[in-house]
Amino acid sequence: MTTTPLTKRATVLLAGAVLAVLAPLAACGSPDGKPQARSTKAERPAKRKNVAPAGLPGMPPVLDPDDIYAADRPGLLSPVVRGFPSRVYVPNTNSNTVSVIDPKTYKVIETIRVGVQPQHVVPSWDLKTLWVNNNRGHTLTPINPATGAAGKPVEAHDPYNLYFTPNGKYAVVMASLDRELVFRDPHTMNRVKTVPVSCSGVNHADFSADGRYFIVSCEFSGELLKVDTERMRVIRQQKLPFKGAMPQDVKLSPDGRTFYIADMTAHGMWVLDGKSFDTPTLLPTGKGCHGLYVSRDSRKMYVTNRGEGSVSLFDFGQRKLTEKWWLPDGGSPDMGGVSADGKVLWLSGRYNSEVYAIDTATGRQLARIPVGSGPHGLAVYPQPGRYSLGHTGVFR
Repeated sequence: MTTTPLTKRATVLLAGAVLAVLAPLAACGSPDGKPQARSTKAERPAKRKNVAPAGLPGMPPVLDPDDIYAADRPGLLSPVVRGFPSRVYVPNTNSNTVSVIDPKTYKVIETIRVGVQPQHVVPSWDLKTLWVNNNRGHTLTPINPATGAAGKPVEAHDPYNLYFTPNGKYAVVMASLDRELVFRDPHTMNRVKTVPVSCSGVNHADFSADGRYFIVSCEFSGELLKVDTERMRVIRQQKLPFKGAMPQDVKLSPDGRTFYIADMTAHGMWVLDGKSFDTPTLLPTGKGCHGLYVSRDSRKMYVTNRGEGSVSLFDFGQRKLTEKWWLPDGGSPDMGGVSADGKVLWLSGRYNSEVYAIDTATGRQLARIPVGSGPHGLAVYPQPGRYSLGHTGVFR
């Protein structure tokens, strides 16, 4: 087979064709002006469903607009917490203690005396401190998670629960009986601003994907609040459409579009569009629906049904319940969290003076561990994440 040399005209035409192809590639450059090759259709990443929101000033940028929990994957421990021993901290409301469990042995290795009626153990925004909410003792007890040592309690009236704004600027105390949201310095806990509310029993919350507002549940009056984070004021309020509603834990979906609110008397989750704040719809889960915890892969949510001793599994993609796990010999699964590797769901047994360890792959109970009286908002620590929004550990 022989080849034919290019004629002068053919050479010119070929060079022109090459330049025609290279010209648009050169136009597609990097911010510093250097050309970048255009990826082929097969190489291009899948188009995102969401656009990264303009966040609250000072808030760390959203890693993935399609999954606000992208920083919570197994192994993604912040450098701040990598040296901390893995522990489960259990506040015993009636015993005024915190039981410390070694998750490897399922044994209580220490009991810490704290203030009166500890409700939750809350990781700080900067991940360096665990705050014990001594509700009726009107104090917050700091625990150093590196050593397990408790520090000097700090004054904070009626601290039923505790959250942190996504930019780390404020701590927000849920003063349930005082009917107040109290914005405080996140380190000293000095009061910055008090926001009186007209509902009764503010207790749980979660922030929008952009951090600009948060939804609060009012347990005793069956209401929801929408609060402007930066202006620190209530901007919307609504009564839930169920007589005797008793809303509890609040959790935002991975795509940042939907809030789920557990309700103990409606026996299910309220499904709410936070942006519009329209009347939510109810998804029945089980008796005494109480705590909401997202899996490490962001695909499902564990829903505790305290009144019947079960855990419901909610699939975010399918937007429906797919399974229910029952505790052998019953129980009262309440608050808790998922282990750093995502393999174990830890829950307090509120009325049984015990803690449950559940295999997240099978739903099998791994252990029932005796603790003090009235175990409530336990914290599994450390966990993956860049910063904490509070409660028993909501990380992003």
